[in-house]
Amino acid sequence: MQERERAESAARQAAAQLTAQDIRGVALTWVDNAGISRVKAVPTSRLAHTARRGVGASPCFDVYLVDDSSVTSRHIGGPDGDLRLFPDLERLTVLAAQPGWAWAPVDRYEQQGTPYVACQRRFARRMADAAAARGLRLRMGFETEWVVTHANGHEPPRYACSGPAYGMTRVIELSDYLRDVLDALTAQRIEVLQIHPEYSPGQFEVSVAPSDPVGAADLSVLVRETIRAVSLRNGLDASFAPVVEPGGVGSGAHLHLSLWRDEQNLCRGGDGPYGMTAECEAFLAGVLRELPALLALGAPTPASYLRLEPSRWAGVFQCWGLEAREAALRFIAGAPDDADGANAEVKCFDAAANPYLVTGAVIAAGLAGLDEGLTLPPPTAGDPARTGGQQRLPTSLAEALEHFERSDLLRTALGDPLFEAIAAVRAGEVKLFEGLAPKDVAAATRRRY
Repeated sequence: MQERERAESAARQAAAQLTAQDIRGVALTWVDNAGISRVKAVPTSRLAHTARRGVGASPCFDVYLVDDSSVTSRHIGGPDGDLRLFPDLERLTVLAAQPGWAWAPVDRYEQQGTPYVACQRRFARRMADAAAARGLRLRMGFETEWVVTHANGHEPPRYACSGPAYGMTRVIELSDYLRDVLDALTAQRIEVLQIHPEYSPGQFEVSVAPSDPVGAADLSVLVRETIRAVSLRNGLDASFAPVVEPGGVGSGAHLHLSLWRDEQNLCRGGDGPYGMTAECEAFLAGVLRELPALLALGAPTPASYLRLEPSRWAGVFQCWGLEAREAALRFIAGAPDDADGANAEVKCFDAAANPYLVTGAVIAAGLAGLDEGLTLPPPTAGDPARTGGQQRLPTSLAEALEHFERSDLLRTALGDPLFEAIAAVRAGEVKLFEGLAPKDVAAATRRRY
């Protein structure tokens, strides 16, 4: 009760500051198991009450599919039950591209005040706490890739620029738009590391500074929705779907991570491969081992597997290497004088994923590697599609789901209610898209993410 009273007091002060800035409403978001950001919004004047009492929301969203149909699971599903959403006021952000609005992520609780066992954000925090109990902390960050099209409903979509991949021409064509993206992110105190055109038509990427695991997932949501809002204000659409059209290079949401003990980056300073410590090697070996099952979380829709094709830098082989962009796990040693620069990148994930599930599950896999003292296999180089000898990751959601359902590690980490809800959603989407041509799968998902 005292915690809620303190939150109410802090929210009252925050509401006064928001009101002084003419902020009328606060969007409270969580991400469901299909990777869709769901929202309840409250007037600014209700923020203090919300911090004390929460906002009601059904648990049914945890078994929603990408098309807003639903399935059910052993623990979650159906019309019964209610939860309370409590905003994290430390993440409260005035939205630069939505005048009059602020945003905060939520944690979900039962009506009785106990934590909701299937809250994905609390799962990510729980795994971060498990690492902290071992004296470890993780710094994580997502790359955000998206495709910009004209907001006119054309089928197929009309790309908003025509310049070449990675070309300055695209920046010139959309310089006002990209400036607005940078302005909005900066106004929201998000540190942008770089922004640039990507390979596919109309495709761009932005990278932001790393954070703690929960913070990295929060930023992933905030960056995406900020870009979406800026796009609409410029008469454009932003799609974060794995593919906009099949047959080309899709959009990923690569996860970067580094492992720290005290102030030492364990990705360097050791005797392991490329200078990593034994702890870092064991952690990464755990992630690498679990990737077939992790793919059901990080590449969660049938459209994801239209992106996961060899020779497209999508990371479709279960291998690792130094700056190996065809490997699922890329190690970046960094410059000799940059202790922060050494990190690892998981390349096979995309933005259809719930980022809280991704960060939490990667930590769970890494900690299992630490507990077992795993070591990495020999690194790969070149394109495994040509050199051979590397295991291909699952090529369909159905195959990834089989690995997920066999993973005792992930079941234990997630807990039965969340694990089984995820499995039900994945099985539901396999059935939903069964028999559809790739172009129809892409069309059904490109405006959902």
